[in-house]
Amino acid sequence: MTFPSNSHLPVAPTPKTLLGFLLILSLFLSLSLSVGFAETNLFDAPTAYDLLESFDFPRGILPQGVQSYLLRKDGTFEVYLSGDCEFKVTGGYLLKYKTKITGTVESGTLKNLNGVSVKVLFLWFGINEIVRSGDELNFYVGPLSASFPLSNFEECPRCPCGFDCATPLVSDA
Repeated sequence: MTFPSNSHLPVAPTPKTLLGFLLILSLFLSLSLSVGFAETNLFDAPTAYDLLESFDFPRGILPQGVQSYLLRKDGTFEVYLSGDCEFKVTGGYLLKYKTKITGTVESGTLKNLNGVSVKVLFLWFGINEIVRSGDELNFYVGPLSASFPLSNFEECPRCPCGFDCATPLVSDA
């Protein structure tokens, strides 16, 4: 008579195996919880427009369609649009936003701007600074500046029509 070999019988886990399993399980659970927390924060993160308002700027200085942004502790930022954006604004100026806009923000001041320019007559000039002064925004192009009331920037412009977009009528049909 032959007996089956013991190699196929279940073996009780050793303390080392149990400890290893518990460590892997706890690592998995902690990673799952931290990923869930990060996702919650990601969805609760303020938009670029919310951040503008927190620095005392109106939402409308950025066009609709910001895809993402990065704000560092030192105030430097990067804003990403879905593509270049160009439209006319008050005064007949042509305004252009590049896909990537960079600069430094602090309360009431955007400086070292790159990626935003204005066409004056036949030439394009980079807007390098925007300063809030009471109920006005001062836009600086080198040593020159122009002031506009905050009310001009209550709404975000849309590309490519800016503030003069025809709103399509909604039909009941």
